Amino acid sequence: MNAPVNTARQLESYIAGDWVRGAGKAVPLLDAATGAEVALIDASGLDMKRALNHGREEGGPALRKLSFHERALMLKALGQALMEAKEEFYALSTATGATRTDSWIDIEGGIGTLLSYASKGRRELPNTRALVDGEVEPLSRDNTFSGQHILTPLEGVAIHINAFNFPCWGMLEKLAPTLLAGMPAIVKPASQTAYLTELMVRRIIATGILPAGALQLISGSVGDLLDHVDCQDVVTFTGSAATGRRLRTHKAIVENSVRFTMEADSLNAAILGPDAVAGTEEFDLFVKEVAREMTVKAGQKCTAIRRVIAPRATVEPLIKALGERLAKTAIGNPGEEATWMGPLASLAQRDEVRARIADLQGEAEIVAGDPARADLTSGDAEAGAFLSPVLLYCDKPGGAKAVHDVEAFGPVSTIIPYETLEEAAELARRGKGSLVASVFTNDAAFAREAVQALGPWHGRVMLGNRVSAKSSTGHGSPLPVLVHGGPGRAGGGEELGGMRSVKHYMQRTAVQGAPWLLSEVTGRWMPGAKTRRDGIHPFRKSLAELEIGDQLVTASRVVTLEDIEHFAHFTGDTFYAHMDEEAAKANPFFDGRVAHGYLIVSFAAGLFVDPAPGPVLANYGVDALRFLTPVNPGDALQVTLTCKQISPRETESYGEVRWDCAVSNQDAQLVAQYDVLTMVAKNWPAA
Repeated sequence: MNAPVNTARQLESYIAGDWVRGAGKAVPLLDAATGAEVALIDASGLDMKRALNHGREEGGPALRKLSFHERALMLKALGQALMEAKEEFYALSTATGATRTDSWIDIEGGIGTLLSYASKGRRELPNTRALVDGEVEPLSRDNTFSGQHILTPLEGVAIHINAFNFPCWGMLEKLAPTLLAGMPAIVKPASQTAYLTELMVRRIIATGILPAGALQLISGSVGDLLDHVDCQDVVTFTGSAATGRRLRTHKAIVENSVRFTMEADSLNAAILGPDAVAGTEEFDLFVKEVAREMTVKAGQKCTAIRRVIAPRATVEPLIKALGERLAKTAIGNPGEEATWMGPLASLAQRDEVRARIADLQGEAEIVAGDPARADLTSGDAEAGAFLSPVLLYCDKPGGAKAVHDVEAFGPVSTIIPYETLEEAAELARRGKGSLVASVFTNDAAFAREAVQALGPWHGRVMLGNRVSAKSSTGHGSPLPVLVHGGPGRAGGGEELGGMRSVKHYMQRTAVQGAPWLLSEVTGRWMPGAKTRRDGIHPFRKSLAELEIGDQLVTASRVVTLEDIEHFAHFTGDTFYAHMDEEAAKANPFFDGRVAHGYLIVSFAAGLFVDPAPGPVLANYGVDALRFLTPVNPGDALQVTLTCKQISPRETESYGEVRWDCAVSNQDAQLVAQYDVLTMVAKNWPAA
């Protein structure tokens, strides 16, 4: 009799430009709901050193040739292409146990993060290949020696080792800042759900958008990959704290001082304020949020609420309300529309969660749900990794240990009572560092003290109340613009946070030298650098003609008392320092009536602006405005305007120009300084 033919797809790794299979016996990966084989996985025998070298020698140089804006546009194109293919990802995602809602977080949430970085990269970064970090530091009195910090891409490879619960988002939220920084990546997804990551990587590679070597994939074990890392590489890890600690102490990582960022599961807490008693909007929101965090992704989220910290007087109605809400959870086949919660990722994961619930039962009692039995609306309770939401209650949390140490990575939470804010904060701290805590209250004083107490122990604190109820993204949602990570048990690392995470993949270097040389290096003018005064007003120059250092020194204008009084009455700004001589003299900063700061800025604009139509299309802002010396009636103002930085837009007919504006008086004292931001045409007249 012939053995049945295995039709499950063999996953492949993408190494050095080729899709390859491992040399060993592939391990089957099972559908979380049905137990059917979805794919086979193996990466044994692959040349991991070759993969690293390919990224360093091919991917890195290709990415570093691009500017930040070019890389951002690359991310945008990639995000748009993936969005067009999203239904293919949704169809396969059900095998992971994810419902459509769960998959939306993973798939469209991940693609949305990619697009967010694409947008922020073009808006917040210059169109250059290196970043200026901070302001210039003058190191000599005569401006012949200065210092400037810059950031340049590391020349290694970022190795991203991801968890099973978010096979798409987990990859894309790391990949976006990595590629934007100009660094190639090797992605290693957790095996259990690697088939979804592999499918997405296939679609990414097929677009042809990324340069060769910018992205590689390992489907299976990393083998000896980490043995070959060096100081230019970065390793990031998402998963269990125990595995993370083992990787962090890998010999090559320690000896080569390899950057290592860890985001580990943590015992996140949600705290109910004493004002949020049963019947208040905050109480109802709290119940809804805890139940949602327990059931979305079947509780398999690193940010899920594990400890529910509530006033002792509120515990009874809270248990009742949560129990009733959880009992309504429709558990079943994730592919069916009526299902709210699907299975855990695997039968092994279900066994693990049941074991951890048993550990918790040593200190807490189950008050809702049965870990041994799942009432399903569809699906097979034996073949699928289904588990009912389980709510426990620990009456004496101060002396407990397991509820603050043991994490059941599934639909499991424990209610913990408190008497005072200090006790609530101490209970939250017992988690030894977490990704997120939430506080539900409409009491400003309680919120203020809670954030102060929770801040050092959490990467994020979310405040929930009736005002933000409709717009809040919730306790468990990491956002591209906010940092994701936490101290202690949570890993001690940071991800996301907008442009902060891009800098994780760059080296900060202090460059010292003559200002004109620093200006050539950084692409930004600074005091002491070369200037050009060619008799042509800088505002008459398009980007094709304008150079950094182009400078205009204006005529001067005397500020009169009539100017000050007219400005005061015209604007309505009749502050005493401008209108009352005696009161102004009593002010320690002034010696009589002074001009308005914004009068100075207005007069400065009148001195340097060229009024005729030309390549300067718009003024869109002022940065770092400072008033340095008071201006009295009779003082003469003069402006030195210098082209400081030029950043062309890749897809537009214009670019941004930053101008250094220095306003001085008749004694050559600086009275105001700021950057003027303008949009300037690339060519003029426009084609």
